[in-house]
This record gives sequence, C-alpha cells and structure tokens, in this order.
Amino acid sequence: MIRTLWTFVAGIAATAFYGTWAIGASVLGVRGGLYNRLTQGWARAIVRAAGVPVVTHGMERVLHDQPQVIVANHVSWFDIFTLASVLPVPFHFVAKKELERIPLFGTAWKVAGHISIDRSDRRKAFESLREAGERIRTERSAVIIFPEGTRSRTGRLQPFKKGAFILAAEAGVPILPTVITGSYDIMRPDEWRVRPQTVHIRFEEPIVPGDRPGESVDALMDRVRGVMERSLEAEDALPPLP
Repeated sequence: MIRTLWTFVAGIAATAFYGTWAIGASVLGVRGGLYNRLTQGWARAIVRAAGVPVVTHGMERVLHDQPQVIVANHVSWFDIFTLASVLPVPFHFVAKKELERIPLFGTAWKVAGHISIDRSDRRKAFESLREAGERIRTERSAVIIFPEGTRSRTGRLQPFKKGAFILAAEAGVPILPTVITGSYDIMRPDEWRVRPQTVHIRFEEPIVPGDRPGESVDALMDRVRGVMERSLEAEDALPPLP
C-alpha cells in the first residue's frame, strides 16, 4: 500500500512539474527536443517511484535518425511509462483522444506533440494518422502505437486494428514489433495497487512494408502479429487464461 500511495503521489507531482514546463515552453514558442526530454523525465520519475526495473533487449534495432513505427502490445499503463523511459530516439505516442480531457496532463500531452485519435470518427482518425506519418517523416522520429487499441484484460494479445499498418505502408517506414512483458502484474485491470515487477522490453527485427511484393495491409498486420506472438511464447510470458 505504501508503494502504491508513493507511486500515485510521485505521478501527480511529476505530471504537474513536467506538464507545467511543457505548457510554459509552448507558450514561449519553444520547439525541438525539449518536449521529448520532458516526456522521458516524467516517465522515469513514475517508473522509479514504482520501483520497476526495466530491461531492454534488441535496443540496437531501434533506428536512429530514421522514421519508424513502434508497434507494441498493451496490458498496463506501465507500458507507456517504461517505453518512454528507455527509448533513445525522439518519439510520439498515438493514443485515444479521451486522454486530452485529463486536467493538465491532456494539455501537456498535446503541446508535447503526442497525437490523439478520435476513434468515434473514422475520417478524423485517418487524418490524425496521416498527421503522424507526416511528422515522423519530417522529424525522422518514431511513433508509438498500441494496435490493440486498449489494454488487454487478460494479458494476452487482442485483435489488432489496422491504423498502425496503414500508416507504415503509406509513409513507407519500417515497423518495429515490440513486446513488453512483466507490466501486467504491476497494475492489473480494475486494480489500483502497484506491485513492483521487472519489465522486459524486446525490440524484434524491423519489418519493412513493401518488402514482399503485393502484400496487403492485412497480411502485413498478420506478419507483425506473428512475430509478437512468437516472442511472447518463446519467453513463456503469456498469463494463464482466466
């Protein structure tokens, strides 16, 4: 319980501190990598407060100074914190628009350049994805998408949505399949208790859209999902079915 309270207090304090800096920098017209450093500082503060060690595998596969789409499984809020705490390249998250409604955090999220998707409006959702494609090409940065769309209730992979794969195919940039394990037991769905666990982040071999002539978006999505499923199975990381 003490760990849980400390994590929430530290999280609120970190959001207030780094969020205020991000909003203030935006008001002053500051551009560049400051927002990425602020996002990373925010995430590291929460990870440290929770007592969560993060171990990375295949970091050499993260492309430097090249656009890429990082596609990761999603079982916990700590997927966001741990990924943001270790990535060595500029990045932007793509997530549901509802996050913008969170006081202070939502404003800081927007000014830091992260991208919101209105899942209730298909046209606006695709406009946001095209914006993400333009951004990663011009900034030569990474965009992070959880293709399941929401956290898994069981810890197992849910069906994927096509957005990340359409984005990668249209932008002509590599997809980096990423598998996160250990975060499910830190804070399970519908629970608020924080249980420190070691989180492992595995960056698999990049997959380049178009390297197989005639491959459809559905086939590309299935190929990425297959890599992630095999990685989870190889680590025996899937929790038992409920």
